[in-house]
Amino acid sequence: MAVCAKAGIESADLDLVGFHGQTVIHIPPADGKLGQTRQIAEGQALAAALACPVAFDFRTADVAAGGQGAPLAPAYHAALAASAGLETPLGVLNIGGVANLTLIGSDGRLTAFDTGPGNGLIDAWMADQRGIAMDAGGEASSKGRVLQAGLDELLAHPHFALEGPKSLDRWDFSLDPARNLTVEDGAATLAEFTARTVALGVESMAERPKRLIVCGGGRKNPDVMRRISQACGVQVQPAEAVGWRGDFIEAEAFAYLAARTGRGLPISWPGTTGVPEPMTGGRIVRP
Repeated sequence: MAVCAKAGIESADLDLVGFHGQTVIHIPPADGKLGQTRQIAEGQALAAALACPVAFDFRTADVAAGGQGAPLAPAYHAALAASAGLETPLGVLNIGGVANLTLIGSDGRLTAFDTGPGNGLIDAWMADQRGIAMDAGGEASSKGRVLQAGLDELLAHPHFALEGPKSLDRWDFSLDPARNLTVEDGAATLAEFTARTVALGVESMAERPKRLIVCGGGRKNPDVMRRISQACGVQVQPAEAVGWRGDFIEAEAFAYLAARTGRGLPISWPGTTGVPEPMTGGRIVRP
C-alpha cells in the first residue's frame, strides 16, 4: 500500500501483484523422492487487502513435477539481458542467503542452479560472534586469513559433487568448520567458501560466461566481489554497472513471473530446475 501511495496509484487499479512470501523450508528432491518447499504466503488475504488479483505459490507445481523448485529468477535475468542487449554467453549471479547462477547461453538457452552459500553463512557467523546482522562492506573478512582445513571441510559437502540443476536451503551448511577462529579469520574463510563455490559453478557450465553480473546483497560486499573475480577469472560487475536496479531485481523477477503466470507461460525449464519439460507455475487469486 505504501508503494502504491508513493507512486500515486490505487492498489485496486493494479492488474496483478506477484507475491513470493517467506520460504520456511526447502528440501531438494533426492533418491527418487520429490522435494519439499513451503512459503508463508497468504495470497487470498493479500488480494483482499489490495483489492486486486495476486499471483503466488510459484514453486509448488515445479516441485510436484520432480523439479528443484529453484531458482526461478533465470527467466527474468534473460529478459533483462535481452532488453539491455548484453553479449552472451553471460552469467547472472544472485547473492542472497544462498547464491544462484544463471547462464544465458550463446544460443539463448538457460542453465541455472544454486552454487552454494551466498551471504547466509557470513551473516550467521557475524550474528554468532558479534551479534550483528552482517559483515558490512567485508570489513571483517578483508582483514582475516583463510583456514584451508576449514575451507576444505566446507567444500566436501555433497552438493558440489552433484550436476545441476540443484538447489539448497540456506541452513544446509554449518558454521562448525570456522569454530575457534577469530572473527576475521572465520569471516574470511566463509567469504572464500562463497567465492570458490561460485567458481565451481562457472567451471561446470557448458559455456564459460564472458562476465558475471551480480545482484543481491552480496554485490555490496567488495571483499566477496574481489574473491569471486579472483576465483572465477572473469569480469565481475554489480547490477548497476549495466543499468539494472540491484536492490529490486528479486522483486521485479516475481512481478515478471506473475505476468507469465497470468498468460500461462512457462516460468521454469529443464535447464533451470530439472523439470521434464517447460513448466507453468503459480496460482492467481482474486479479492
